[in-house]
Amino acid sequence: MTQLPRKDRLARWLAMGLDARLCPVRDVLDRVGDKWSSLLVIALEAGPQRFSQLARDIPDISRRMLTETLRGLERDGLVERTVYATKPPSVSYALTPLGRELLAAMAGLLDWAGARHDTIRAARQRYDAVQQVEPARLAYAGAA
Repeated sequence: MTQLPRKDRLARWLAMGLDARLCPVRDVLDRVGDKWSSLLVIALEAGPQRFSQLARDIPDISRRMLTETLRGLERDGLVERTVYATKPPSVSYALTPLGRELLAAMAGLLDWAGARHDTIRAARQRYDAVQQVEPARLAYAGAA
């Protein structure tokens, strides 16, 4: 598949009216850019995991949100769910080949985020300090 230059891709997406259902960037990033999906994909990198293990790996995710996110990843073909006929039934989740491709594509972003996290946190602190000192001026400038 031939890749269009980035500026041509944007023009094509704009021509589609920026409908999220038609724009491949928005459609895919809605899934992988949410709060939990990327963490679950990373957690599944090592191999199949049971629900309870994923809940332990990401302790601040609720069971409901874990279930919803896994279903979304499964729906998008990134994760496969396998049910074992045991008593009680056992379920495991694993990355599909498409999910592994996503993980490879995310690698550069993960490396960048790890390397730049301190810089970004410092920028946030500088920004927040200015907001606290001059909130009225900044609010007015943003409204212009």
